[in-house]
Amino acid sequence: MKKILLLMTFALLFLGNVHAQHKYGTRQGTITFNSEAQKETIKATNNTVSAVIDPKTKRVQFAVLIKGFQFKKALMQEHFNENYMESSKFPKATFKGEIVDGDIDFYQIGTYQVQVKGKLTIHGVTKEVTVPATITMSKDGAKANATFEVAVADYGIEIPSMVKDKIAKVITIHVDALLPML
Repeated sequence: MKKILLLMTFALLFLGNVHAQHKYGTRQGTITFNSEAQKETIKATNNTVSAVIDPKTKRVQFAVLIKGFQFKKALMQEHFNENYMESSKFPKATFKGEIVDGDIDFYQIGTYQVQVKGKLTIHGVTKEVTVPATITMSKDGAKANATFEVAVADYGIEIPSMVKDKIAKVITIHVDALLPML
């Protein structure tokens, strides 16, 4: 009888640790950016965003390959990669941070408003940012959404004067990712 009780206690402790150590992640998140300038609106989408959320530490990480952004016009995509983002030299953008504000229960279905603070690296330049986000917990995992703005000059992205009316100085970025439990 003592052996059975000991085995049951061990099993409960083990299962509790497994539950507490899981993470949420995906390689199919989406980042969309929008540039609304005087003469043109430019929009691009990347559906191969990698993301991980660790409920124990509240750490959040996102990574996106710059060449994965798709544009309506092939010439825009070429200019974006070669002239502005220099994607051969700076192949990816990353965010590494943590949830710093907002109560979230990763084990309870619901929608939570949080603040995520961390380091955003674009074009080889890293800046500290704080971004409002919504995390919705469901049976499918954690759905993360955030919309924020980035000034291209802050990340060393130069816009030639010849096209300054076609590209916004501040770009709106939208992140949308469903992260199943890993």
